[in-house]
Amino acid sequence: MATRPAARQTYLQELNLTLTRLSPGLPPGAKRVAGLGPEMTNGASYAVRGLDARVRAKPQSQRTHMTISRRLGALGRPGCRLHYEVAGSGPAIVFAHGLGGNQVSWFQQVAHFAERYTCVTFAHRGFAPSSPIAGGPDPADYAGDLAALIAHLDLADVRVVAQSMGGWTAVEYALTRPAALKALVLAGTTGTLDLQSIAEPERSRLAAWAEKNQSTVPALFARGIHPAAGERMAREQPALHLLYRHIDDQNAALDKEALRVKLMALRTRAPEELNRVACPILFISGDEDIAIPPFAADAIARVVPNAKVVHIADAGHSAYFERPLRFNQIVGEFFAAA
Repeated sequence: MATRPAARQTYLQELNLTLTRLSPGLPPGAKRVAGLGPEMTNGASYAVRGLDARVRAKPQSQRTHMTISRRLGALGRPGCRLHYEVAGSGPAIVFAHGLGGNQVSWFQQVAHFAERYTCVTFAHRGFAPSSPIAGGPDPADYAGDLAALIAHLDLADVRVVAQSMGGWTAVEYALTRPAALKALVLAGTTGTLDLQSIAEPERSRLAAWAEKNQSTVPALFARGIHPAAGERMAREQPALHLLYRHIDDQNAALDKEALRVKLMALRTRAPEELNRVACPILFISGDEDIAIPPFAADAIARVVPNAKVVHIADAGHSAYFERPLRFNQIVGEFFAAA
């Protein structure tokens, strides 16, 4: 995939500020299944077969087959309209996507959780199919958008799952201590926390980690591999990697490098500020992440007693996309205990 030199340079500059490693995994005893994910039957519903490894192991006649209702909506906000989708029923999970995604990115999570939860996905302001914004979106508006969406849908029992850029949205929203928020998952992200403020020994590892990935990122771009997907996904699951790129291309007109600079400027909070969040917090770190250092979550969790960390081996920055079985299992167990 061809990438402008300026885009590569900005990406590398971000690496010097903070980066992350991704990692995959499967539930114990599970086998990797080709074609995992929902089968789109029409514009209004998903047909879902085999929601987890245990269902997959059953004979065909005993496998789960259900239809999940799905509705689309738009929420007017200052300067834009937010696109959102709602599927399933039960307590709510709101999913906040990363810089390379939109609401489609969560298809493997919606298919899994919609049997037991109301799954809300949305496209951040400026990300299609939400309305474009002249000059690009200001990520400082993201948390307010999330709060407005939750209020618009009248959700009183909410869990938020955030990936990468979505962590900026989720952390700032959680710091307002909303009564509706019951649990927070930060995947491949530390949001607005300043990584230069993490404790030792992890802080001393940041420079070496960033230096290592300075050569990795341009090499991946040169081979047509999206760094947020990673070399392993491209090699082991080429169709999934292609889908990741297709989703990213839906926002090709958006200046993501300029947005990345705005995101980095908002990294000003000390890790200890997460202690203001009233609900349990789960960090999910992929051990091969080259966008956010996975060890940073461990340092943060040490100073935030309400937080825990789970690492997924053999995954990159987008573990939710690359290793959905393991990711969904971890999140489901966390929600059950929260």
